[in-house]
Amino acid sequence: MPTPPENREPEDRVVPEDREPRHPVVPEDRAPSGPLPEDRALSPYTGWTRAHWEDAADRLLRAVRPHASPRGALIALPGPRPSWSGARSDGLEGYARTFLLAALLGDPGHLDRYAEGLAAGTEQPGGDGPESWPLMAGIRQAVVESASVALALRLTRTRLWDRLDAPVRERVVEWLLPALDPSPVDNNWWLFGLTVAGFLQDAGIETTRAAATIDRSLDRIEQWWLGDGWYSDGANRAFDHYNPWALHFYPVLHAHLAGDRALLDRYGPRLRAQLDDHVHLFDTSGAPVPYGRSLIYRFAAAAAPWLGALTGHTPLTPGATRRLASGCVRHFLDRGATDAEGRLTLGWYGPYAPLVQSYSGPGSPYWASKGFLGLLAPADHPLWTAPEEPLPAERADTVRPFGPTGLLVQTTAADGLVRLHNHGSNHVGSTEWGTDDEPGYARFAHSTRTGPTTRPDPADNHFALLRPDGTATTRGPAHPLGSGPDRAVSLHRPLPGVRVVSATLAHGRAELRAHLVLGAPEGTPVRQTGWSVHPDGPVSQLHPVHGYAPGVAELPTGATLQGPGPTRTPALTGTTSGPESLFVALASLTGEPGPAPVATLADVRVTGPRTLTVTWQHGTTAQLALDVPDPEDQ
Repeated sequence: MPTPPENREPEDRVVPEDREPRHPVVPEDRAPSGPLPEDRALSPYTGWTRAHWEDAADRLLRAVRPHASPRGALIALPGPRPSWSGARSDGLEGYARTFLLAALLGDPGHLDRYAEGLAAGTEQPGGDGPESWPLMAGIRQAVVESASVALALRLTRTRLWDRLDAPVRERVVEWLLPALDPSPVDNNWWLFGLTVAGFLQDAGIETTRAAATIDRSLDRIEQWWLGDGWYSDGANRAFDHYNPWALHFYPVLHAHLAGDRALLDRYGPRLRAQLDDHVHLFDTSGAPVPYGRSLIYRFAAAAAPWLGALTGHTPLTPGATRRLASGCVRHFLDRGATDAEGRLTLGWYGPYAPLVQSYSGPGSPYWASKGFLGLLAPADHPLWTAPEEPLPAERADTVRPFGPTGLLVQTTAADGLVRLHNHGSNHVGSTEWGTDDEPGYARFAHSTRTGPTTRPDPADNHFALLRPDGTATTRGPAHPLGSGPDRAVSLHRPLPGVRVVSATLAHGRAELRAHLVLGAPEGTPVRQTGWSVHPDGPVSQLHPVHGYAPGVAELPTGATLQGPGPTRTPALTGTTSGPESLFVALASLTGEPGPAPVATLADVRVTGPRTLTVTWQHGTTAQLALDVPDPEDQ
């Protein structure tokens, strides 16, 4: 039910809509100057201050201006191809996502341009004119972009929306209203309608219908709440890097902007629980772990930590929050995320086609605008005045399971590197016995400084049975079998009648990778691959312990999202013997110079057909039992 009026905070206690930015932004009549000087006293890790954030936002916005339609309703950025929704939808996307950035920056010079775009885009929506926005009835991607438009309007209501001519406001509302219908896609898309409804409710427009949409949307995502900070993205086991800045972001930000204490008390602690995990996914370089899909949104990963700080639901101090966010944005901007004209590209650093889903167009990367959410905090907020503090990855080694997901994070303070082991997150289209896997989901591990490889190269961090023609089986859906403080276990079915129980144990930089193969024909070849690395990247090590032939091969592999090839990927091979075959290896990925061989990091004893004892380098002992579930239980 909608929150009753007595539970709503006064409007002046939420994010002020009528304030101008405390720091002056670049005047409209002159171009940006050179780089701003760093402040290493306030920000010893990144050098960035609020002024750097404002400057970065201003530069990103100015870079897209040459590609706007005459009145600014469409921003048609150049790119290798349009999205599957077509060029007009891509133009709306370029407008909507940069409008959100302009709203967070709050510069009237930018906002005036977007106000004119609102008027022009809604004059003849659905038409083929140079300014016309597509209608949601014909282009469902417009539902997605309506959320960015509505959120930008909500953040600037008194500065922009209330100053629009009445006919323009009426046309914009008419264009937005279809977003209040049930979502056409049964996943995080439900939250786009919620976001539009939140704006309309605040503006006093169609409030009954808006309240119903909010309730319906929140009811739907509740079906995917698994606890411990995690939603699945639909009725599946898809866990993505956008879990915090999509599935948590919209409900919490809506509750915050509405001043709805009841909703914030419900969703804020969930965000806090998610951030307990999320903050461990950032390398000391600022890089987040790339896993799942929609990776081209890059520093949108900083949005949830900002939101946690703004709402008081965060495990981080203000200084650590800014260190994380500034490090993340700097990481990408310093490594070629923008082209020579300053536009965000379709990739991780530079353009990288294998990373781009067919639904993405040239304007898609500007959902990274969410990462600028911290600009909602005024200049005198502790988020901007507190000295930076270190990230979790800089303070101590960590091995941590992520609640119900089957994910296990492993960080090392000596090099600040983050690894994420996957024993339970699956692509929605993943099938058993398939011929292709989605690298962002199917790999057994991801990191902040490596891969993944893509076809036709061999898969990195993969365990496969090899067919007679030499091709490798895919992983398909990973069924989680449990996790603990130092481990995660899963099962997959690479071939009909064949099951593989897999486990990862982590300690320091060492990983133990164990696979129990059941039901494979006698003498079936198997292959375990390790981390794929560039010549100037971290050191990748792989060592056979049990079941594999001696020696490590190096497979020639090519480009990854980290950069162009060549790369090398270590590999072990073996063959099955009997109805059950156990394969065990030690692996390591490290940024430390001259690391000791990974074989020296652990003593592994096979104590039974399905059991192991591991004694780590410093004396800690772990037991591993690869329990096989009954087939009917899977």
